[in-house]
Amino acid sequence: MVNDMDNTDNLSPSVLCFVGDAVYGLLVRAHLAEINRPSGELHKESVKWVSAPAQTKIFAIIEPFLTEKEISVFKRGRNFHTNSSPKNATKQEYHTATGLEALFGYLYLSQENERIKELFDIVKKNYKPID
Repeated sequence: MVNDMDNTDNLSPSVLCFVGDAVYGLLVRAHLAEINRPSGELHKESVKWVSAPAQTKIFAIIEPFLTEKEISVFKRGRNFHTNSSPKNATKQEYHTATGLEALFGYLYLSQENERIKELFDIVKKNYKPID
């Protein structure tokens, strides 16, 4: 983790997204582990949380709770252009998901673990995956 907030602020959006993808994925997997099902079923459930369309809905849930700084980090990630093309998602959904991952990466690298927990608790209480 990056100890100096200034260093975290200077990391590229791609680094924040890279870390945030892992952090967010681990949060989802830990949450789904509570339902104690075979790993194949858990994987199918996790896709309902980590796909770009799902992450777009999840961002809409937490957006009202974000600080100005967090919105700024989200926008840096969302506006980051990558050569990847979205699969099963619109470009807008893909960019929103990228912004969400950047936010979680930033919070993790800034050692804002309580804030990560707060935001993910909001998600768990309010997000209803569609089958």
